[in-house]
Amino acid sequence: MPVPPICHGAELIRQARFFPVMLLALTVAAPAVAAERGVAVFKFQLIDSSLEGAMTGRDEAQQARLRRMAPELRRDIAGLNGYDVVDVAPVAPKAEAANLQSCGNCAIGFARTVGADVAVVGTVQKVSNLILNINAYAFDVGTGKEIARGSADIRSNTDESWDRGLAYLFENFLKKQLEAAR
Repeated sequence: MPVPPICHGAELIRQARFFPVMLLALTVAAPAVAAERGVAVFKFQLIDSSLEGAMTGRDEAQQARLRRMAPELRRDIAGLNGYDVVDVAPVAPKAEAANLQSCGNCAIGFARTVGADVAVVGTVQKVSNLILNINAYAFDVGTGKEIARGSADIRSNTDESWDRGLAYLFENFLKKQLEAAR
């Protein structure tokens, strides 16, 4: 096998002048990075089928847990590649006044208003003080189709059980489905 000649002076300069052209060609040919999809995560809503709230009144500790759910999910989604969390404050009063589970996909309209590509809604269904279920759903704003869903059953109405339930729901359902939908 012949040994290639060593580049000297003029040859090295001749080859070097093509470097910027090759670099430009590689840059143009490189695949474009996908734009991040905006996600509107709305406040979780409580479905109290235990009737405990009707009998004993509002449980402030439970309400505090409920208020933490959406911010925690926003933080988790913000950590995913390809997603950016959108501020829902401009539509929050309307969204919180609506029953997002049965309003005919009004969350999609709220998400569209704030410029999001994905709408995420969630509920905590309380069957009893021992049995609760956390649910979350993500919808593509453009098509209205569901792109992710998850559910986690939890036992006991405590900060720890709610935190673990939401973490389980995100890691085992929403994260995988949102990444696949990118």
